[in-house]
Amino acid sequence: MSKPLKFKRIFLIVADSAGVGEEPDADKFGDVGSNTFAHAAESVGGLNVPVMESMGLGELTDIMGVKPIHDHPHAFSLRLRETSNGKDTMTGHWEMMGVNTKTPFQTFTDTGFPKELMDELSKRTGHKLIGNYSASGTEILKELGEEQMRDNSLIVYTSADSVLQIAAHEEVTGLQELYRCCEIARELCMKPEWKVGRVIARPYVGTNKDDFKRITGDRHDYALSPSEPTDMDTLKENGYMVSCVGKISDIFNMAGVVKTVHTVSNEDGMDKTIEQLKNEDWEGLCFVNLVEFDSEYGHRRNPVGYARCLEALDKRLAEFIQNMKEDDLLMVTADHGNDPTFKGTDHTREKVPLLMYSPSIKNGKYLEERATFADMGASILKNFNLKKRESLLGEPIDELFA
Repeated sequence: MSKPLKFKRIFLIVADSAGVGEEPDADKFGDVGSNTFAHAAESVGGLNVPVMESMGLGELTDIMGVKPIHDHPHAFSLRLRETSNGKDTMTGHWEMMGVNTKTPFQTFTDTGFPKELMDELSKRTGHKLIGNYSASGTEILKELGEEQMRDNSLIVYTSADSVLQIAAHEEVTGLQELYRCCEIARELCMKPEWKVGRVIARPYVGTNKDDFKRITGDRHDYALSPSEPTDMDTLKENGYMVSCVGKISDIFNMAGVVKTVHTVSNEDGMDKTIEQLKNEDWEGLCFVNLVEFDSEYGHRRNPVGYARCLEALDKRLAEFIQNMKEDDLLMVTADHGNDPTFKGTDHTREKVPLLMYSPSIKNGKYLEERATFADMGASILKNFNLKKRESLLGEPIDELFA
């Protein structure tokens, strides 16, 4: 007979890019001196995040406005390092679920995509291609949207992530044609020299540069699947819920996913997560990504916006905690850094926070730093009396079960 579960439901919420200081190997990535949380806080003269402060956030790094509170019996606080060779979204999330990515995904942030790829994509799709540089998705529509509509071309662009994005007007080009072109791009981008983590269809509507709007609900990601089955697969195979809120299902290309809930913002993501907390009875994992820290403020180097976004999350965490049951566990973390005060627009190679709260935890405290994000997934499996696959990273955080 298996042991009773300590936690019936585990909510893993990723504040996308909210790192807490440079990794030991940050010099290899050009990221020495980065600290997303600390520098965002400094930009506003100090953060007001009383909930995360009460969970031990201030013990992880010096954050202006956040006191290092040592007495937090209902929460554990610690830092995690990244084992994988990278600092992108897929690498970080995959490692949480046990995968060690040794070869980083290709990025084309500084150069755009090679002429050979663009020529082949144009030939195969039958469309003229425009753009081919790193840009904000909203800004590139202002720059090239009218031209795209006029010529029924395709806007191709990238970002600091390993992505090839294609934007086209829903009424001029049509959704199905955009999807067809993205499928061709995904096939081409399986070649090692062009291999990107995701190809993303970015449909938009509007009549001119002043009113173009991306249609989030019709976005479609063509992602790589994880290189091997993850801790999510183990949960699913054993009959547990794996509910994915935000872009989690895209990041894992539906591998190990039982249920997916798409979102349009951080607030929407928290609304839908709290709805599952309050109104749904299940056993397993709810895995949540809140992307706006990264997409709206980190890449756009907006530290004040980043700080206010962290404060907004803290308010929603207060609401979340008020609705938790005794056997619920909340885990708050990040997948990499994106210091909004740093040079360039790229992610930063940083350690991530892990704050773990439950009404049933009575011995909460600060824990020593751990070597991999995968200790999260390993801990989740231990809770459900499951063993990770031999090839995966991660060791359970035993203090959680003491």
